[in-house]
Amino acid sequence: MDEETEPPEQSEPPEQSEKPERPERPAAGSVVCARCGTTAEGDAVPVTWLSSVEDGRRLHFCESCARLHIRAIESRLDSLWW
Repeated sequence: MDEETEPPEQSEPPEQSEKPERPERPAAGSVVCARCGTTAEGDAVPVTWLSSVEDGRRLHFCESCARLHIRAIESRLDSLWW
């Protein structure tokens, strides 16, 4: 009974590659899509873009992302679920 038992190897947590990274604002006043990183022209949010408040932060989504995820948006799912 002199055998030593090795502790079980700890597996590293899986990376969440499906979760989109939040792009940084490139310049003061610029509007950036929180999903794909597209930058809007000018300082104002385009009329065709979607605005959402999640966890107290205002997020903007471009027309393409809004159209692609319209069912999730209408279901009021957080953008992390899209």
